Amino acid sequence: MREVLNAEWLKAWSGRTWWIMAALAVFMGLLGSSGAAAVADQQMDSGATDAAAATAELIRSWFSVLLASVLFGALFVSREYNTGAINRSVLLCGSRTRLLAAKTIVGTAMGLIFALLAAGLAPLSLWGFFTLFGMDVQWSGEATLTLLGVFTVAALAAPWGVLLGWIIRNQAASVTLVLVVTLFVDETLFRVLPAVGKFTMGIAMGAVYRDAKPEMLSIPLALLVIAGWLALAGYSARRLLATRDIT
Repeated sequence: MREVLNAEWLKAWSGRTWWIMAALAVFMGLLGSSGAAAVADQQMDSGATDAAAATAELIRSWFSVLLASVLFGALFVSREYNTGAINRSVLLCGSRTRLLAAKTIVGTAMGLIFALLAAGLAPLSLWGFFTLFGMDVQWSGEATLTLLGVFTVAALAAPWGVLLGWIIRNQAASVTLVLVVTLFVDETLFRVLPAVGKFTMGIAMGAVYRDAKPEMLSIPLALLVIAGWLALAGYSARRLLATRDIT
């Protein structure tokens, strides 16, 4: 298994996918944090918020890194289907299950790297943009919990993407489905039917990074929901991989 993990780790760093997703993560994080700082500047002038709440909100804006993380995971698997390399990977690995496990483990490790990127850059952007707008940073327990939540969802998004990649197989379809579900379906379902929508993957992740929407799940329950979605995706990916042709 060690050789398989080493091979998949090398694949994760080969090509342009990892640095394009890392650049996307940084761009979206900076875009979100600059917008959060601009809004906080206006709200603090009008008395609608305070320094502690504005600090936590800017940290929260880095949740967008999860999108780059889940896209990396989906592409990590589906690009091998598109190039036809998946056949050789299974033959060299010796078992479809071993390959699925190895890609999931390596995908999770890459998710941790994306999470560390978010956890490191979020405080730096906080001090940078607050200084630019002439605001004072007030770090609180809420800011710490929010940063932990951002780290957690960015890390868990990668194995979620890996498992979706095994299920969907096609590169373009994987990217399209991830974007549509993450950006539109989960949010729309939550707005229309919050009692149902709060159990979707995207909204459950929102509860973990302490999104301020009403009717959100508690963090422990949200983590259980995320674990349930990962388990369901893992079961579906394993079953489809074992019963369908690899083409």
